[in-house]
Amino acid sequence: KLLTLPTVLTLGRVVAVPLLVTTFYMDSWWGRTATTSIFIAAAVTDWLDGYLARKMKLGSAFGAFLDPVADKLMVAATLILLCSKPLEVGMFGQVPWLMPVPTIAIIGREITMSAVREWAASKSSKLLEAVAVNNLGKWKTATQMIALTILLATRESSLGGPGILVGSGIVFLYISAGLSVWSLAVYMSRIWKVLL
Repeated sequence: KLLTLPTVLTLGRVVAVPLLVTTFYMDSWWGRTATTSIFIAAAVTDWLDGYLARKMKLGSAFGAFLDPVADKLMVAATLILLCSKPLEVGMFGQVPWLMPVPTIAIIGREITMSAVREWAASKSSKLLEAVAVNNLGKWKTATQMIALTILLATRESSLGGPGILVGSGIVFLYISAGLSVWSLAVYMSRIWKVLL
């Protein structure tokens, strides 16, 4: 039961990370389209593997461990790639801090939550319940996926370039970063209540 269909889809997301990096640096319409397509496929399989695991009762301990790792790898790689090539934002031109600020918030939150969940699992079931995934985390993920898809797609100048689409991608990314920090605060307050 190690290589169930949901686990194979999750492994596919891990394998797709080097492909994403390679296509991102291809300076052609094909490279930009491939990068966006890889990210969209990863976002779809992220939802699909969880759905299949629940529907077909194919969940496994290995899959449960690998799924968040694959998600974090894909998102962190995409954020870092976007930071490496500053975006043109309309009349503002290139704004150096525009991508790094939400990137640090999102990646910092993910590292912190991974460590907190590992610590909670080693302590008690009550602490583990306190850091269980909630709706705020789901909204954070949804806005993150929308933002990163838009920002990858708008690197293709025919899809909007530095106009409204890039701006909307940035707005979604900052909303996602805000939700990341907010959800971290909610988890920490729950942990604090359990500890008290």
